[in-house]
Formats: sequence, structure tokens, C-alpha cells
Amino acid sequence: MTTRTKVWDPVVRVFHWTLVTLFAANAVLTDPEHKIHHYVGYAIAALVLLRLAWGLVGSRYARFASFPPNPRAALEQLADVLTGRRRIHLGHTPLGALMIYNLLLALAVITASGYAMTTVAFWGVKWMEELHEAAVTWAEISVLVHVAAVIWESRRTGVNLPRAMVTGYKEVPEDVMIAE
Repeated sequence: MTTRTKVWDPVVRVFHWTLVTLFAANAVLTDPEHKIHHYVGYAIAALVLLRLAWGLVGSRYARFASFPPNPRAALEQLADVLTGRRRIHLGHTPLGALMIYNLLLALAVITASGYAMTTVAFWGVKWMEELHEAAVTWAEISVLVHVAAVIWESRRTGVNLPRAMVTGYKEVPEDVMIAE
């Protein structure tokens, strides 16, 4: 038996899947020298700004106040993983929160440096190109870690996290402790 809890509002879900699509498109499908790559980058920048605003005024689990960066809580979550204790976080887990802040910062660096490279001041400036490429590589690695962690935590806790990001609802087994 499970308990069904509304967690992710439509803004969070649309942001997430739109970002996934646009980031993948720019990383795999578009030519960095083509205008479409720039337009997709602008759209990603707009999404990041929307998410930052929604993190201040959005629904309960979307607000940054509900998942502050907390290294101690992240270590406790790691201890849960190592000891097999199954505690569910209705919103973002402490490790998930750190990943979100990491990805938002990486995307901000990517979009800012990408834009800067289109300006007269930074056109052809090597260190700006290197910053952009390093941030993209970091974001790609972070995405792989994020996806692996989502799969791991879904199996470990019995909560289908990808489905929750589609439907907005987490279905939590009743025999699991809920952490808040």
C-alpha cells in the first residue's frame, strides 16, 4: 500500500522536462556556431531565471527554503544509503538539493559565458571559450550522476522518482519513514 502526495507543481515539471530537452538538443543536435544553438541557450537562460524566481515564490516543494543546501543532511542521507535505512523526503533530498544548486550554477555559467562569447568584448577570447566548454562538461557529468542517483534512489526507496516528475505525485510505501 502507498500514500500518494502531491509534490511537484506544473511549473517545476515543465521546467525540468523542457530543460532536459533543450540541454540535450544543444549538447547533441545543434552546431555551436549556428544561431539555433544560441537561441536554445537563451531559452535555457530564461528557464534558469524562471526557476530562480519560482524558487522564491513557487509552491511548497519548489521553494528553495524547502531544500536549503545542507552538507550535514547530505551526509545523513549518505549514511542512510550505506546502512540501508529507507527514509523518504517528500520534496528534494539533501543530496538532490546540492545537485540542483550545482546544476543551476553550471547552467548560469554556461549561458553567461555563451552569451559573452557573442559580444564584441569576448568574441574569440580563449579563456571564455574554455570556461564555457568546462562548464558544459561539468554539467554533462552532473546530469549523468543525477540520472544514476535518481535510478538508484528509486530502486532503493521504492519511490518512482521519474514518474513523480511526470505526474507531480510521489507514491510512498507506507512502511517507509518520511523525513522532513
